[in-house]
Amino acid sequence: MLELRPSCENCDVDLPPDSADARICTYECTWCVTCADALLQGVCPNCGGNLVSRPIRPAAMLAKHPASTERVFKPVDLDAHAARVASLRG
Repeated sequence: MLELRPSCENCDVDLPPDSADARICTYECTWCVTCADALLQGVCPNCGGNLVSRPIRPAAMLAKHPASTERVFKPVDLDAHAARVASLRG
């Protein structure tokens, strides 16, 4: 089950469980739409995987399986990430 992390790893903006602005990779690294699109170019800086919209858990299920409260804040080295994206795209 997804953790539904509460914030963007890069800018620390709040991403509540019902946010349509959350993006995740296959490892659930969590980013806001602004960082994911404008800075990260749709590529996770942690694993190199693609970033997709995080699903929204229905309220009844959220009550039974609450979102995580643990914040992960690891601002991205944007120069290193840009070089990685360039190498991935050939």
